[in-house]
Amino acid sequence: MSLAGDEWRVREKAHQERADSLTAEHRERSVRHEKHPVWDFLFTYYAYKPSQLRRWHPGARVELHDAADRASWRWYSPGSTIDGVMPDPDAFRTQKPELAALVERMLRRTASRPGQFGCFGLHEWAMVYRAEEHRHPAPLRLGRSGTDDVVESHDLRCTHFDAFRFFTPDAVPRNRDALTRDAQPLFEQPGCLHAGMDLYKWALKLGPLVPGELLLDTFELARDIRLLDMQAAPYDLAEWDVAPVPIETAEGKAEYVRRQRGFAERGAVLRGRILESWLGSEETVPAAV
Repeated sequence: MSLAGDEWRVREKAHQERADSLTAEHRERSVRHEKHPVWDFLFTYYAYKPSQLRRWHPGARVELHDAADRASWRWYSPGSTIDGVMPDPDAFRTQKPELAALVERMLRRTASRPGQFGCFGLHEWAMVYRAEEHRHPAPLRLGRSGTDDVVESHDLRCTHFDAFRFFTPDAVPRNRDALTRDAQPLFEQPGCLHAGMDLYKWALKLGPLVPGELLLDTFELARDIRLLDMQAAPYDLAEWDVAPVPIETAEGKAEYVRRQRGFAERGAVLRGRILESWLGSEETVPAAV
């Protein structure tokens, strides 16, 4: 596939406008040096700047004509014409073999498993369990003892290491599995909110191999998931107009699972699109180990 200069520049401009709209409030808060306990996470934990979201790429093996200025860009290779270039998955795999293997393994293994929907967002509760202080600026909605009671009355079923690693020492042995970084691909599953948010991370790590429109789709999914993640957390976020999803109640659990399933469905589609755009059709892609 190839795109003439006037074609891809129209797509680039539309992408930039969409990215600017998605990051406008964050950029405005940054100018005012204001923090937000919900939305800053998308730019601090993932540590990608709005300018990185704004850069459009066509995706792997899509040749751009009249694009000589991109010849020196990372993981771009010459195309079929003197001024043509295209994102090259082979260049990425040659330069970043370990990263390429990790991203493929995480995406494929997550996609191969059924979703689990019994965690109820308790990872955030486990991060403050029996702790005198916590790193979040908001107070606890149920207070210290009420929060601990919720943890103690539920099974902890976290499958995502990057959430588990923030559990308090008293919460760690309460989790169903003792998670480790090395074993992360063995436990990741598509029902996990953080596995859905991480699609944004994997898309950015693949850089020009992922179409810009798909990158922004993963960002929108991460944004929507982040809201539920904080609504179901133990914090009182009324000051920021965030209404809780009280997972300590039957009604709250039902709402959480309903929305969690919706995110898992959206994530499955995006996960497949990332693999297809990067690696090609499923029939031609070797299975990840």
